[in-house]
Amino acid sequence: MSLLELCRWIQYSPLLVEMRASPWLFPVIATVHLFGLAVIGGAVLLVDLRLLGLGIRGQPAAYLVRDAERWLIRGLMIAIPTGVLLFMCFATKYYYLTFFWVKLAALVVVLLFTFSIRHRVALAADQDGGRGRQRMVAMVSLALWTTVAMGGRYIGFP
Repeated sequence: MSLLELCRWIQYSPLLVEMRASPWLFPVIATVHLFGLAVIGGAVLLVDLRLLGLGIRGQPAAYLVRDAERWLIRGLMIAIPTGVLLFMCFATKYYYLTFFWVKLAALVVVLLFTFSIRHRVALAADQDGGRGRQRMVAMVSLALWTTVAMGGRYIGFP
């Protein structure tokens, strides 16, 4: 079975047909998805602004990172399952959209980056004098998250 055939099978499964036919179910799932994205955005901005030297300075960076990452994970636990449901509703449409694949690739890269490089740099921000490295990591993080967001936004405008 090819990926396109799998997308067709998913999109036209009885559950997804019912979900698309409902006047309220898809909008509710999309709203919950946006809520998860807002939580992710807030958690990302807290840490990245701190790394850029523009954020909260009254709290040690390690505490800020740990607190923000808890919220980031919660946001991901909301956004990923709802995003999968939204994808499943129009799987064949998304299969042909370049923006969808850009978003998906950027999401994988930014999650790996966030929980490895950015995490280490942010935890050491108070002990490490490498402000240039912190700024670079924050800019890469913001660029990747912006790519995910723009990819998601342009999915609606093929």
